[in-house]
Amino acid sequence: MPKEKIEEIKIAIVESDMLSENEKSQSIKHLEEWITEDRAFGLIYDELLGINEIFQEIFKELGLV
Repeated sequence: MPKEKIEEIKIAIVESDMLSENEKSQSIKHLEEWITEDRAFGLIYDELLGINEIFQEIFKELGLV
């Protein structure tokens, strides 16, 4: 997800009148965890592809790409 979209989501969460402060905090926390996990997956994906391109097919079969 592009960084601009992530920032838009964060702003929408913070500015929301429908979420409590606790819900906003938890939502931002989960979003940031997801970003970290997504980046980690990208690194793992790249590293495994560097070992053997068959990993691309494996990830496709798993629905990860």
